[in-house]
Amino acid sequence: MNDTLYRVRNAEAQCTPSLLYYKDLITQNMRAAVELAGGAGRLWPHIKTHKMREMISLSQSMGINRFKCATIAELLMVASCKAAHILMAYPLVGPNIGLFLRAVKMFKGSRFYAVGDDPAQLERLSDASLSEGLVIPVLLDVNMGMNRTGVALDRVKALYRRCVALPGIQMEGLHCYDGHCNDADLKKRKEKALSGIETVRGIRAELSAEGCSCDLLVMGGTPSFPIHAAYDDVYLSPGTIFVGDYRYGSDLTDLPMIPAAAVMTRVISHPKEGLFTLDTGSKGISTDMTGRGTLLGVDGAEPILQSEEHWVFRMPEGRPPPAIGEILYVIPMHICTTTALYDSVSVVEGGEVVGCWEVSARGRAVNE
Repeated sequence: MNDTLYRVRNAEAQCTPSLLYYKDLITQNMRAAVELAGGAGRLWPHIKTHKMREMISLSQSMGINRFKCATIAELLMVASCKAAHILMAYPLVGPNIGLFLRAVKMFKGSRFYAVGDDPAQLERLSDASLSEGLVIPVLLDVNMGMNRTGVALDRVKALYRRCVALPGIQMEGLHCYDGHCNDADLKKRKEKALSGIETVRGIRAELSAEGCSCDLLVMGGTPSFPIHAAYDDVYLSPGTIFVGDYRYGSDLTDLPMIPAAAVMTRVISHPKEGLFTLDTGSKGISTDMTGRGTLLGVDGAEPILQSEEHWVFRMPEGRPPPAIGEILYVIPMHICTTTALYDSVSVVEGGEVVGCWEVSARGRAVNE
C-alpha cells in the first residue's frame, strides 16, 4: 500500500493517536459507489461506520438521501440532517420503541422505517404507534444466512401476511442484509448473493400477487452491493465502503475503493533491542479483528504485544527501528469500530489536516 498517500504535511502539530479521515479519498469512494449502483438514488447506505453529520452532508451533496442506522443516537443525528428516508435497521425493543416514535413525531420532514422479525415485537410496535396516532412503515427483516437477526426465508410469507393486518404499521417490503457474502473470491461471493436475491424476489412476487404491498427491497452490504446492483428494483445498502479499511481493501480487490482513513501514531520507546513501541494501544484502534491494522512505511515490522496505550513491534534482525518521536500511519483492519473509539476525527484535505468532524452519534445515551 502506498504510504505516501496518507502522510500529512502538518503532522507535527497533531496529537497522537489521532484518527484521520481523508476527505479527498472519501469523495472518490462515494463517486465510485454511485457509479457502481447506477445512480445515487439507489443507495441506502448504513451510517454506522462514521456516525457523523459531515459525512451525511457529503453524501447528500452527491444525491444520496436515504440512510440506515442501528442506534437511536444515529437515528436522531441523521434526522437532524433532514434526510428524506431513514431506516432503523435494528429491532425496536424496550424503551427504543417510544424513542423511535418520538423521533418520528419530532422530525416530520423525514420518512422513518422500522424493521422486525418477530410477531410479538411488531405487535408491540403497532400498538405503541396507534397510541401516538401514527402508522409506521415497516420492512420485514429477513435472515439471509448470517443468522444474526431476521426471519427464516421459509417463514417470510406467513409472517408478512400476519403483519399486514396490524393497524399501527404499514408493511412496505423486505430488509435483506447478507453480510456473510464476503468471500474474497468474487465468484463464490456472487453465487451466494445471487441465490439469496432470487429467492427474495420470488417471495416478493408472491406477496404482491396476493395484494400485499411489498415494493421495497433493501439489500446487501459493502461486499455484495455491486452484485445486487444488477437488479434495478432494489436499494443497495453498503456501509463501510465510503471510508473503507484494510480488511475490505485487501479482500475485495474487485471494488475500486481504497481505505480513506488512518490512525496517526508516534514511536514512544525502544524497550529492547529490535523493538519499538507506538502510542496506539487498544484504546486507539479496534481489536475485534485479527491483525488490528497495517503499519505503513516500516517493512517487516511484526506486532508482538498490544495493551491499552502501547503497541509493540519487532523489527527484522539487523534492521534499526524507527526513531523515537517518528510519526507513522496505520490503516485499521476495521474502521467502523475504530471510529467509535474517538470523539472526533481529524479531516485531511490536500495532504493537510484542515479541521475536525465530531463523531456525534458515537454514544448510545439519548437525552430525555
